[in-house]
Amino acid sequence: MGEVCLWGAVGASSLLVGAVVAYVASPSRRFIAIVMALGAGLLIGSVAFELIDEALKIAEVGRVGLFMLIGAVTFTLGNWYLDRRGAGDRKDSSGAQEDGSPLAIVFGSILDGIPESFVLGLTVLEGGVSVGLLMGVLLSNLPEGMSSSAGLRIAGWPRGRVLRMWLAVLIVACVSAALGYQLLGESSGHSGAFAQGFAAGALLAMVADTMLPEAYEVEQGFTGSWSPLASRSR
Repeated sequence: MGEVCLWGAVGASSLLVGAVVAYVASPSRRFIAIVMALGAGLLIGSVAFELIDEALKIAEVGRVGLFMLIGAVTFTLGNWYLDRRGAGDRKDSSGAQEDGSPLAIVFGSILDGIPESFVLGLTVLEGGVSVGLLMGVLLSNLPEGMSSSAGLRIAGWPRGRVLRMWLAVLIVACVSAALGYQLLGESSGHSGAFAQGFAAGALLAMVADTMLPEAYEVEQGFTGSWSPLASRSR
């Protein structure tokens, strides 16, 4: 279990790195968008080849599709609620967070990290952490940390407050990875497929709702080239 928590923390650690970079340097929005698109492509590839593929070995495609839908709806509803509470611009790099709710921004950032950490826990149980998935998580969290922290800096958040927020996300990432490991460890048959399908749906919803729109805002049509390029290279 300790190893699983460690991998969850490693995946979330690039959020802290991104926050430090945002306060020390000034990465361009284009650089952040490209890394975001690459990370999205890696996560999509990992979902397809490591979660869905495994779930289909123990459940028919209709069930797996339903499990994915449940996971996607769950994440989407949570994201929608937090957006209405003031977390909608939590990834904005221009300082739009100034008009949002600090608590909602923190919870929104925590919500974004849950699906990917949960999936990391699942892959550890399947024979070791997936390198492709881990790279996708790191590449998605790095620009998220940079973009969100750059905006929070402009909005007036002190560096210590931002780092504490990402530390809270890191702790939740440890717990989520352990939960994913535990659920699949105690599951078999359709219940195991449910854990995999649910996590896949939630992760895809996170990519679609929070990562790709941020990348597209800067890269426009080129976002569609970076994402599949990363997915094919995993």
